[in-house]
Amino acid sequence: MKKKKSLIQAVPFMLPSMLGMVIFSFLPIVISIVISLTDWNGLDKLNGETLGNSMVGLENYVRILQSEEFWAVLWHTVYYIILYIPLVLVMSLLVASILNRTMRGITVFRVLYYIPVLTSWVAASLIWKWVLSPQYGVINQLLGYIGITGPNWLTDKVWAMPAVVLASVWKDMGFYGLFLLSGLKAIDVGYYEASRVDGAGRVRQFFSITLPLLTPSLFFCVIMALINAFQLFPQIQIMTEGGPNGATQVMVERIYTYGFKYFKMGYAAAYSWILFVIIFVLTLIQMKLQKRWVHYES
Repeated sequence: MKKKKSLIQAVPFMLPSMLGMVIFSFLPIVISIVISLTDWNGLDKLNGETLGNSMVGLENYVRILQSEEFWAVLWHTVYYIILYIPLVLVMSLLVASILNRTMRGITVFRVLYYIPVLTSWVAASLIWKWVLSPQYGVINQLLGYIGITGPNWLTDKVWAMPAVVLASVWKDMGFYGLFLLSGLKAIDVGYYEASRVDGAGRVRQFFSITLPLLTPSLFFCVIMALINAFQLFPQIQIMTEGGPNGATQVMVERIYTYGFKYFKMGYAAAYSWILFVIIFVLTLIQMKLQKRWVHYES
């Protein structure tokens, strides 16, 4: 009876948050599912009559999965992930290792490494669009000093996606580096002291102590990086707009294009739910596989 009374007393305090969750989270989810079953164009007034007249069932899903474009776009996204996740994790671990040292002014370096994270993707993409310019870009100028002719980064089908990956790693490594730094701080220094007594060098300490005890933080970073990679959009939209010749078309870019350029909201909603299923399944797989390589005990 006391628990029931406490729950009743708590309801008025919980109601505003619950209403916000229902209105801004649950209701849009339900509406997006319904829209994915229609050919609604996004311009007509959204009501029961409109949705009823435009209902097409699972036709949008079938068309997407049977189209060559979808599999090409999925491959572009996977290609980005293959390049992005290993590189961003290595760079983040390097940043965390540098920032974990005890030295004068280390706080300043931590702030400097985190500044790209605070920068908006619009500003960051414009900066990298200039940096990667074939005529005026800093990277091609530096390559020219050593006798290498730099490619047309953003207009070349081969180099466009690696260029986007480079910009993404630059912006995100401070974010993941912060989590890995917290993981390094949590490792008991006694392990390193004991290993030095046994004659272990830095390389052996890294692979036998640091890496195994850092796996919980690495696992979190992998999950977050995978989700963010599948939601790749602003840098693509600003730097390449899906080009050249569709070489950087990815899932969210297609959702935006079909929804707000071609006004095929039902098709775009179906695309978004397919993306959700892909992310959800991959996350479940990673949660299952974590038992094989993630060590929570320290």
